[in-house]
Amino acid sequence: VQLQASGGGLVQPGGSLRLSCAASGFTFGMSVMSWFRQAPGKEREFVAVISWGGTIYYADSVKGRFTISRDNAKNTVLLQMNSLKPEDTAVYYCAAGGSRLSGTYYSPNEYNYWGQGTLVTVSS
Repeated sequence: VQLQASGGGLVQPGGSLRLSCAASGFTFGMSVMSWFRQAPGKEREFVAVISWGGTIYYADSVKGRFTISRDNAKNTVLLQMNSLKPEDTAVYYCAAGGSRLSGTYYSPNEYNYWGQGTLVTVSS
């Protein structure tokens, strides 16, 4: 199993970035996919989730600014991040879960596989 996240970088406040996660080695099209992030000195926190059927949830802190999507033909999950703020600075991880979107989709414990992370820095 491999999850390869990319697209991070340095961006000014108010800017945009698009993260991508390429998956292989499991049945991507039937898996719940999520993005989490971890800022220095803080716990890993949920950002967004998308089920194989297209059900989507966001953390309140990113709602209206971030958009998660998936391309099952390319085994890829995307995170479009707009109106970025300094508090969005973190390492962003993609994660793969099972086939069912559980009621605790926001918990890292729900996910079996993790990518290596990509650093997003929002600073002027």
